[in-house]
Amino acid sequence: MENPNSIGTVETQYVTFDNLTLCSGKELRKVIVAYETYGKLNASKSNAILIDHAFTGDAHAAGFHKGAEKPGWWDSMIGPGKAFDTNKYFVICSNVLGGCAGTTGPSSINPQNNKRYALDFPFITISDMVVLQKKLTDFLGIEKLLSVAGGSMGGMQVLQWAVSFPEKIRSAIPISTTMKHSPQQIAFNEVARQAIMADADWNDGDYYGKRQPVKGLSVARMMGHITYMSDKSMEDKFSRDLKNRNYSFSFNPDFEVEGYLNYQGSVFVKRFDANSYLYITKAMDYFDVSGNNFLKKDTDNINFLIISFASDWLYLPYQSEEIIRTLALSNCKATYIEIKSSYGHDAFLIEIEDETKLIRHFLSKLYKEVGSA
Repeated sequence: MENPNSIGTVETQYVTFDNLTLCSGKELRKVIVAYETYGKLNASKSNAILIDHAFTGDAHAAGFHKGAEKPGWWDSMIGPGKAFDTNKYFVICSNVLGGCAGTTGPSSINPQNNKRYALDFPFITISDMVVLQKKLTDFLGIEKLLSVAGGSMGGMQVLQWAVSFPEKIRSAIPISTTMKHSPQQIAFNEVARQAIMADADWNDGDYYGKRQPVKGLSVARMMGHITYMSDKSMEDKFSRDLKNRNYSFSFNPDFEVEGYLNYQGSVFVKRFDANSYLYITKAMDYFDVSGNNFLKKDTDNINFLIISFASDWLYLPYQSEEIIRTLALSNCKATYIEIKSSYGHDAFLIEIEDETKLIRHFLSKLYKEVGSA
């Protein structure tokens, strides 16, 4: 029996834009965007919501691809009766520029030489990602988004929308994010990048059609997973449990947590591109909309709902509080909620009940204001 709260089977769609001028001054030609949509756009085109994915996410946010066993990465939040209710809203999610799940990135074919870009791909920013998303919403005929929402790097894109195109959004929902990376956050990313570049198979980025830098990319992902969880969630999930009853007295994984990290690393390398990892982490490190960078004309017309999680030690609650203080300087309409959770940064993918209550209430008020025509 079909689940009434499921979107059901969905397909990824693609659109190609002739060019995209980047913050660096470089230009990309024939830029492909992979995206999915859920729900229906109303007659006035006033019910569209853009979902921005986190670092290693993709356009497949909800529903099931044909033959797949697992749904999209935020399926618990998008669908009939859910936080982003597809009975009311037209929900869009696209793979970011620089990604490796359909949108143009380092693993894509460079139309100028018909070879993969690799390190010929230009450096990108969060702003470049958002400009490309704006092209997509223009293509879909949407003049103004009801909301833009996302967690982690997705939250950065939400904030960038408020800076770059404040007149094009009615509301913003940045979750578990920051206006700029701290030195510690930059350090985490640099260690991950060095792990990839130290892999002999990385070959200065020229590994396509050859041996992939799986060891370096796996270590980078393991590093990331440590920051996504909290001390308590690791204790609750693994403690010091052994994979077998006794120590092996070898460098094989003895503890359950070691096995978990190794598994996550081995699975990740099958779906993500090492060069995309390098480019996207650099884009996150460059991101900075703090202080006067945020205070733009029309920003005060945006309604903000900012959510953080108490145990998140990757994007700490104080960084969300800094967003609120900055918004207060421009008299923005903003609500800030810190959710008590022990799941660390991953909480934005886990604490569905609390997030749903907050987002559902926030969006319903906006929906009434713009009408449901």
